[in-house]
Order: sequence, then C-alpha cells, then structure tokens
Amino acid sequence: MPQSLSNVLVHVIYSTKNREPYLRDVALRRELEPYLVGSLEAIGCPSISLRAVADHMHALCRLSRTVSLAKLVETMKTESSKWMKRHSRGTRAFQWQQGYAAFSVSTSNAARVKRYIETQDEHHRAKTFQDELRAFLRRHQVEFDERYVWD
Repeated sequence: MPQSLSNVLVHVIYSTKNREPYLRDVALRRELEPYLVGSLEAIGCPSISLRAVADHMHALCRLSRTVSLAKLVETMKTESSKWMKRHSRGTRAFQWQQGYAAFSVSTSNAARVKRYIETQDEHHRAKTFQDELRAFLRRHQVEFDERYVWD
C-alpha cells in the first residue's frame, strides 16, 4: 500500500496534581478547552470531545499516525499548563499529575464516549475522579497498584 492510513481513537484521562480543584471555575475551563483543541489540531490529533472538570481532564481524539500517545499527552499537559499560568490568577502553582490513563476506543463506540465526556459535570456530582478512574481501569482490564496511581 503506497499510503499510510489510520483511524486510532483514544480516550485520555488525567488529573491535576493531588486532585487539587484548580479548574473549579467553569468559565476558566470553557476558555481552556478550545485552546487545547487548537493545540491538538496543531499536532495532527484532532479532538472529538474534550472536557475539563475541577480536578481532571478527559479527551477523545484521533491519534495522528506520526504522533505517539506519550507525545499527545505531553502536548496536552504542557500547553494547558502554560495557558493556565498565563491566563488565570491564583494558578501559578498549577500542575497536572505525572501519569495518565489512555484507552482505545472503537469507531462504533466513539459517540458513547463523546457523550460520556460531555456530561462530566453531571456524573461527578455523585462520583469522585478516583472512583471513576478505578472503574475505567477495571473495565479495560488494566492492572494497577493504588500506591502508584495517585500523585
């Protein structure tokens, strides 16, 4: 085949350092999100859905065939950290946690994941980020040690 073609969708989740609610201001989050969408476009990984909540981020995006998953997450964290430190008073100490979780998403399930991401505010009224992530890890059969998941 003379071309390299792909359609790899990934659901990326990561938290603020120590799950600090740096992003509790909804207006701030709604400004950050389009900036991050542009950052993903710039590296060829278009966002399908992206939502920040008070203490974490979800993104469903198409992984470029030339960008690694680690580079995708590094870009997301670096660009959003820089934006937060430039645009929000009181967030000079803003940090993301070191790690992240990422899950493959089939094209047939993309609409469901997109809907899930877009309703983050609703379901986090009843479920913490930690409980949510544990459920994702179990559902996707990812072995984990609680001692190393949280920072």
